[in-house]
Amino acid sequence: MQVKNLQARRFVGTYTDLLASGPYAEAAQFFLDELYSDKDYAERDAQFARIAGAIERFFPSQVVATAVALAELHALTEELDHAMAVASAGLEANTAGEAARYVAAWRTVGRRADREGQLAVVLDIGREMTKLTRTAGLRTLLKMMRAPAAAAGLSSLQRFLEHGFDTFAAMARRPAGAEAFLGLIASREKDLIRSLFDDELVACETDLARTLGQAR
Repeated sequence: MQVKNLQARRFVGTYTDLLASGPYAEAAQFFLDELYSDKDYAERDAQFARIAGAIERFFPSQVVATAVALAELHALTEELDHAMAVASAGLEANTAGEAARYVAAWRTVGRRADREGQLAVVLDIGREMTKLTRTAGLRTLLKMMRAPAAAAGLSSLQRFLEHGFDTFAAMARRPAGAEAFLGLIASREKDLIRSLFDDELVACETDLARTLGQAR
């Protein structure tokens, strides 16, 4: 079972309505690309490890805090994904179907507090991005940082910050737009976590299989 690929597809299935169109399509795509993707974040995480010494003199502390939180999020995610892969490999051969294997691996790994902590950090990053859009002159500073960021080897971080700023700035133009989007993320992800831990096994596997099917 390819854990990262399945989780990215699960996100697509859970947010098919948001990704398709409407005021949250760009934000949902940003979350998929930057927080729930199956791509390799190793280069960007290595850049984040160098963030404080390289750019803290140019940006408000919120930017540094956001980048550090993202690095911590991916470190925890990598740890949990590895545990899921190990648990999946150890499942009995009669655990058929990717949804069934995923649920079995999830319950084998457990660590509910860490799963809830993952979501909390995701939401915090979204809230911080929303706050950044209200910082006067920050977008201009971000644009001015392109060349210094590239020279410092922080181009991936620069791209993330600009992409995030523009995405949340667009939502912030609507009354409570960003807050409403983050509320949808919180509600659906909390429901997923609860289901994967607490629902009757067959029902949980069926729901997950249906969600994965919506991503195709």
